[in-house]
Amino acid sequence: MPNCPKCHQPVNAQVTTCPYCRTELKAYGHPGIPLHRATGEKFLCDTCTYHEDDTCTFSKRPYAKECTMYSDRSQESHPMTATHYSLGWRHSLQLWCQRNQPLLLLFGLIVVSLAIAFYASK
Repeated sequence: MPNCPKCHQPVNAQVTTCPYCRTELKAYGHPGIPLHRATGEKFLCDTCTYHEDDTCTFSKRPYAKECTMYSDRSQESHPMTATHYSLGWRHSLQLWCQRNQPLLLLFGLIVVSLAIAFYASK
């Protein structure tokens, strides 16, 4: 059971406001959106991963005291590893052709135009 950051009373994890001091615990009154708060005089941005890699778009950056997207850069993160599946060359070629259909049509049109021009000049 988590504690309220202001009055330090134990509160239910699903409540949106503290029943003791009425501090907002969840963002936008939604129990599924956590609201992270800075402690003391420090700002959340000083220790946030999004601020460090410059992908944060929060309007109060770099002086945010509350944030819903905060990600502590000191916590161990497990990077997502992409699983690469080995496809056969035929399947890879088929996928490439599907992705590049306009290019193939343009190339085919050029080849047909050159063939007509070649036979017309004979």
